[in-house]
Amino acid sequence: MQQRFRQFVSGPYVTISLIALMVIVYLLMTAAGGAGNPQVLMAFGAKINVLIDAGQWWRLVTPMFLHLSFEHILLNMVTLYFLGLQIEALFGHWRFLILFVVSGIGGNLASFAFDPNALSAGASTAIFGLFGAFLMLGEAFRQNVYIHQMTRTFILFIGFNLVFGFFTPGVDIAGHIGGLIAGFLMGYVVGAPQIGRVAFIKRIFSVIGTILLFIGLYYYGLSR
Repeated sequence: MQQRFRQFVSGPYVTISLIALMVIVYLLMTAAGGAGNPQVLMAFGAKINVLIDAGQWWRLVTPMFLHLSFEHILLNMVTLYFLGLQIEALFGHWRFLILFVVSGIGGNLASFAFDPNALSAGASTAIFGLFGAFLMLGEAFRQNVYIHQMTRTFILFIGFNLVFGFFTPGVDIAGHIGGLIAGFLMGYVVGAPQIGRVAFIKRIFSVIGTILLFIGLYYYGLSR
């Protein structure tokens, strides 16, 4: 019994829980009239700038749990599963959850600021934040051979996805970049004690940087 409990505690249960939540939401959206239906998306909390302007700030949070189609959720959930296995193990459960949610908010703020006409939804803002967190590990723990090798792989993957996004209609590239930056900064903020200590000064500057980034994006979006 104790061994099973330890396996559960050390397992990626936050990753699995997030995937389960998004699948449930997708099924509810499908039952309500279709995940790609603009009215359903609006009702479930998609990012719509005019509604955020009107005070519905929670639309900076909810879009990361919504998806537009079966292909959309399938691609994001496969990516989240394999990436989440590693990030959750390296950062720990609660730090991983904080990284995911704050990165998603950062990505949605960037979309709010730089893509004012788009109705958008998807976990990719938060997923890019997890990529950003891995880049932070590569900088903070560059002497770790495993981290160094994995970071080089992720840099290529991130570059490919950003270039692909620039040439693919409908991809919220601003949201991806915003999530990436937010995840990179938040990696320093939450730290990764399973690997080592992050310099205190880097954590302080990252806290300040995250706050300024979020405030700047929000007010820039309001001004547009």
